[in-house]
Amino acid sequence: WGLYAEALGVEMGLYETPYDHFGRLSYEMWRACRLVVDTGIHAKGWSRQQAIDYLASNTALSLHEVGTEIDRYIAWPGQALAYKIGELAIWELRKEAEETLGENFDIRAFHDKILEQGGLPLEALRKRVRAFVELSASEYRSGVN
Repeated sequence: WGLYAEALGVEMGLYETPYDHFGRLSYEMWRACRLVVDTGIHAKGWSRQQAIDYLASNTALSLHEVGTEIDRYIAWPGQALAYKIGELAIWELRKEAEETLGENFDIRAFHDKILEQGGLPLEALRKRVRAFVELSASEYRSGVN
């Protein structure tokens, strides 16, 4: 949810200046680089220093933050990837809901459905959201809403 929500500011018009938007993009770059670092450490055998050098060269993080983040990725394999997969799953579900419901798509109801049960395995989330979308679509077809 967190990574998905970070991007909502763009469509909400919250970034008033190019500098504001640059800040968001800087964090998005960090999110991408941590996928590379996690893979480098856990699949490619990178040393801590190799990971530090990569993250420091490709993000705007301070050296202190780089070291702290690298230690987190070393201790928590796959965490960054799990976050990204979750974000992509929510965008996929939103696209399905928008296509199915068309002008009846309600972003607030969609977000409520995503959040109402707290953290869920992705397959459980997919089932809940798809059932919600199907129920909403059938209600609109029958004129209930």
